[in-house]
Amino acid sequence: MAPTLLTAALGALLAAALLGPAFDGRSVAVVVTAALLPTLDAVVSLALAGATNALAHNVWVPLALAGLLYWDTALRGRSALRERYGWRGVRVGWVALAGFSIAGIAPDLFVGPGVSLLYPVENVYYVVDGLLLFSTQDGVVQTFVSGGGGPGVLPFESPGTTETHAVSTWVNPDGRPGLGLGSERVFVVVDAGWQAVVVASAVASLAVRFRPWGRAGTEPATEESATEASR
Repeated sequence: MAPTLLTAALGALLAAALLGPAFDGRSVAVVVTAALLPTLDAVVSLALAGATNALAHNVWVPLALAGLLYWDTALRGRSALRERYGWRGVRVGWVALAGFSIAGIAPDLFVGPGVSLLYPVENVYYVVDGLLLFSTQDGVVQTFVSGGGGPGVLPFESPGTTETHAVSTWVNPDGRPGLGLGSERVFVVVDAGWQAVVVASAVASLAVRFRPWGRAGTEPATEESATEASR
């Protein structure tokens, strides 16, 4: 599983980039919390085999949340979210969903130990890893999409299934049900240089967005302009 600090940093970057006029400390906290929610399936794995990177990392959860959010904010006559929190709640809701999907799930799919994208319909873990380049001799070369032959229906590399591939976390070191009180637990802060760059970028982005000199003398956004910006 991707380091928790990396997930939180990616969520913070999305908050700084996408919240717009809804940006404040509370909204950033909501987006970062949403980004961290998928990691809770590691806790569930203490009781349910194969839950890590599967139970909350599949495509069905963000799709269902996106459908519910779209129905409430665009199709219903009266949006419950908009009535309670106004345009800000709608903006934060969509950015939080982006945090859940992009910051919470994508790192484990692209650079981590794999994600069971179609769980529980299918229990296969997938990893989207490879390269894309142009060679003067071979032309365009890509290794992200495989030619098939794997255990799953999707054309990506697979490290195994929820039965054969155990994802280790600091909560559940061996990835199997049970507390394992005698096991060594390691909390990884970052495990690659590029992750440290992401964390530093998140800190710098939040520092700039929260800077007091940027708010000095700035007129607050009107309800109308903020509503337009949130669309």
